[in-house]
Amino acid sequence: MQVHSISLNDFSDNNYHLIGIHSALEDYRLAYMLNLHLNLDFNRSKFDLDFKNEKSNASYSLYEYINETTDNYWYLISNIYKAKIKSNNTSLFLENETSIRLIPEKKGVDFFLKIEGNFNDNNINRFIDIINKIPQIITSYKIDTNKLKSKEVLIF
Repeated sequence: MQVHSISLNDFSDNNYHLIGIHSALEDYRLAYMLNLHLNLDFNRSKFDLDFKNEKSNASYSLYEYINETTDNYWYLISNIYKAKIKSNNTSLFLENETSIRLIPEKKGVDFFLKIEGNFNDNNINRFIDIINKIPQIITSYKIDTNKLKSKEVLIF
């Protein structure tokens, strides 16, 4: 009897590029700015990326743009979830606010732009140049997905 094993890599789609964005903008404002400058049409997704564990329930906002004519998929994903944790001690504040990162090894990144489709490095670099010219964005850059430890959270 032949035994087959399946790994997480069998389900992952490596045909995407990931751009990290540093910005203090709210998610809906950033989606609007990207729509304006990149001629996209980001809309709030019907679902968010929800993760539950014993400490908290984290929900990361997700915006999507699907170009059916070119078969390209664009996703704007928040990297930060601000959770309120009840304090056990008798301090002045009953709740503390903490930030939970979607991808913990990228603590400085506020948002990820996941682009699926046939794009070469010149296209991605052009997108990054346009994004970096938006005044409300601090910086953006390409992220090597092969070096990410928690890239499985980007599979959806």
